[in-house]
Amino acid sequence: MPKLDVLNVSGEKIGDIDLNPGIFGIEVNEYVLHDVVKNYLANQRQGTQSAKTRAEVRGGGKKPFRQKGTGRARQGTTRAPHYVGGGVAFAPKPRDYSYKLPKRVKRLALFSALSAKVAAGEVIVLDDIAMDAPKTKDMIKILSNIKAEKKSLIVLPGVSENVVRSSNNIPGVEATFVGELNVYDILNHNNFVITKKALETIEEVYA
Repeated sequence: MPKLDVLNVSGEKIGDIDLNPGIFGIEVNEYVLHDVVKNYLANQRQGTQSAKTRAEVRGGGKKPFRQKGTGRARQGTTRAPHYVGGGVAFAPKPRDYSYKLPKRVKRLALFSALSAKVAAGEVIVLDDIAMDAPKTKDMIKILSNIKAEKKSLIVLPGVSENVVRSSNNIPGVEATFVGELNVYDILNHNNFVITKKALETIEEVYA
């Protein structure tokens, strides 16, 4: 059974916690991780790209030269794709790139991402993280104490505006909640900083 130290905001060990092996100790499935990250990125696409086809480009109504006798290939318009100023062949149009994956696939990917972080020693459990006011300087100090200065994802059990606002101005640091946790954010950060209560919430929800 995986076990991690529990630290306070000063970086001192104040205990330890046993992790659920079914969530934090499974064999990492890289194929499923790839599928879920690809799905996440596709769902973020706006799909607003657009270009004009030859039918939509202004002008080109007159035949550029007569059909026969010029020695040139016959042309009906100067707005064909091979002309400068012509339309685009197979022009991209607005579309929805999003698609759905089965819940069990996303669940397995989440467990794989969490297990990978534990195996890599990149999970830091804090007893609690509470701030009376949003102060970036205080957050930088906390991250320095627990040695998580670079690209850290801070996971909270619920909404904490002061913690979120204190993290917003630190490059590479992001604060989120258990309900908004996703595989892409977990893998995209070097350190996974989570409070003890948030960890217990994850185990309650997915046990």
